[in-house]
Amino acid sequence: MKNTLVELRRQAEQAVHDMPDGDLKVQAFETILSHLLSGNAGRHAETGNGNGKAQSKKKSESTTTEPPKSLPERILFLKAEGFFGSQKSIAEIKQELKKNGWHHPVTSMSGPLQSLVQKRELRREHVNEGEGRKGWKYSNW
Repeated sequence: MKNTLVELRRQAEQAVHDMPDGDLKVQAFETILSHLLSGNAGRHAETGNGNGKAQSKKKSESTTTEPPKSLPERILFLKAEGFFGSQKSIAEIKQELKKNGWHHPVTSMSGPLQSLVQKRELRREHVNEGEGRKGWKYSNW
């Protein structure tokens, strides 16, 4: 286990080695290491070629993935990061997307969110938002 952890840390360090030092590099390292530790890394480490190293094909696939481009893909990216662990309003989802540099008007979000609910990727509940107002809140299953 210790060797696997060291290898995963090295993979995360390698992924951010060409970034300038600073908060962004630290956040990127933490995100990558978290992703590797979450279980995807277990598949990479277990598919080794017998000498303790992961197969290069698997490693290159994980480091060359394209960033999500469509709004539904971006929402699912937030879900994978654990953002929907608690109920979120459309405004909160919009703000989190903005933090990632993805700007979408609120008016374009309800359709993709409803589709993700219908596909059972997310769940939604009609909740009181105060002063007699109700609104939809989205969360994980």
